Order: sequence, then C-alpha cells, then structure tokens
Amino acid sequence: MGVQSTVVFTDLHGSTAVFGALGNVRATETITAITSWIANLSQSFGGRLVKTLGDGVMVVFAENAKAIDFVVEAQRAHSKGQHRQSSDVRLPIRIGIAKGEIEELAGDCYGDAVNVAARLCDLCGPNQIWASDSVVDSVSLARGVSTRSLGPIHIRGRVEACGVYQIEWREEEPSDFLTMQAQLVTDFGNERDVLGKEVCLRWGETVASFRSYELPVQIGRVKSAEFVVSDPRVSRNHAKLVWRNGGVILVDLSTYGTWVRFSDDAPGDILLRREECVLHGSGQLALGASFSDSTVPTVQFEIR
Repeated sequence: MGVQSTVVFTDLHGSTAVFGALGNVRATETITAITSWIANLSQSFGGRLVKTLGDGVMVVFAENAKAIDFVVEAQRAHSKGQHRQSSDVRLPIRIGIAKGEIEELAGDCYGDAVNVAARLCDLCGPNQIWASDSVVDSVSLARGVSTRSLGPIHIRGRVEACGVYQIEWREEEPSDFLTMQAQLVTDFGNERDVLGKEVCLRWGETVASFRSYELPVQIGRVKSAEFVVSDPRVSRNHAKLVWRNGGVILVDLSTYGTWVRFSDDAPGDILLRREECVLHGSGQLALGASFSDSTVPTVQFEIR
C-alpha cells in the first residue's frame, strides 16, 4: 500500500558551463559538495534521501510543512553563498515539489507525485521552486514565504492538468512573475494549459509540432530522438528544446554547434556551442555547420 509523502527534486542549473570554466576535477568536486550539502540539509528537516542524480537530489518527506521549510532554506542559504562566486561558476538551484501517494521498492520511490516533482524541477527556472497544488493547499507558510499561482499545467503522462504554484522564498525581492500573475490567475478555472505555446519544426518532408507540456524534446540523428535529422553532420543528440519561464529554450548539445537565424531581421546569426538561447517568432536552425554552407541541414522553426 502506498504512503502519503512529499517528494522533492533539486537540480543545479548551469553545470555544463562550470565544467568548461573549472575543468573536470574541480567542477566535479564543486557539484558533489553542493549536492552533499543539499542532502544533509534535507535530512536535518526530516527528509529521507532517496538518491542523487549527478547534479540533482531526490528526497521524500513524511511531513509536507517540513518539505516546504527545507526547499525555502535551501534556496536562501545557497543563494547567499552563490553571490560570492563569479558569474561563470554559479550553480543556482531549481526545485520541484509534489505531494501524493508513493510506492517504495528496493530503496527507490514511484508514483504520480514522483513524476510531477521531477517534471516541475525540469520546467522551472534557476532559483525557483515550483510546487503542485497538493503541496500548498493545506499548509501554513512561514513568515516571509508566499505562493503565486501559475495556473494549470499539463504534465507529460498525466491525463488531467496539474495546478502549479511558485513558492516565493525571497523575503524582500519581488518575483519575476509579478507582472504576469494577474493574467494567469484568471485562467486557472479552465483546463487549458497556461503554458500554451506550440513549437513547429520542419526539415524537408519531416514536420512535427510539440506543445509546451511535451517538452523537452530531443533533436538529433538517433532514431530515438523526438525530431530526427538524418545527416552525418548532425550529432546523435544534437540539441534539445525545453520549456522554461514561459519560453522555449534551445540547448545545444552537439560536437560542431548550432546556428540560429531569426526571421525578424535580427542582425547576424547566433552560434551555440554547448550554450542555449530563447527561441521566438520563427526562423531557422543550421545543425553542424553555418548557414554559409548551402548543403547544411536546416530546420525551420515557428513558435506559436
């Protein structure tokens, strides 16, 4: 029989850049130190460490209020330490948290709350905490902590949309969502996805569309990619599209890079090498070579 628990996933944002800045040994030491600190902190709030995930941590709590206290303290304490670091080695935390019945098997945990917490961690931005409505519905928040509704968001694998809140952990700084909140709250009563953008991709005869809740999607040469581009210049896992902070982010994962050209007369092309940029409007992606090569595999994109 399942156990009611609150599940927390954390992830360090920007670890790829830190490996480039510090080198493998120092970057590994830095990331390991932070994830170990997060794990120890969670246990001091009554959490049970389920597993570490490279630059992430999964923890479960029997008490929902303790889980919220933990994620708030983790963001506050980590943020203070990060301010002392140079910008190229900062590793802000992203946190997803959900409550529900979970099953425990061989030291791991399974269930809807696990899937939702992991997905919210993927969707939220650096320095943010996204929580399911079940987490915030019946808990009294500590002084200096508040929540803001982001509306219903579809989670891949779930039939029904999930009500999502951002937990505001900064005691004085305003949220990035303040200016958009009035619009989002009015949409909470219906079932449409407030992250309602659609990404349309075209390469030759291959055409595909993805809604925001279907992201991330992989672009690459392997058949398992959601959007396959069969060209030797394209890496097996060349790039991915992710949804973050209300926008579509292109993340380059390739060997030779991705060039981005927008259709709105923006000056110059953008070269990404293990970097990312926000996609907007429409344009083209050159995979593995620049647009100056007339034979380069070029993917048309449109954000609707």
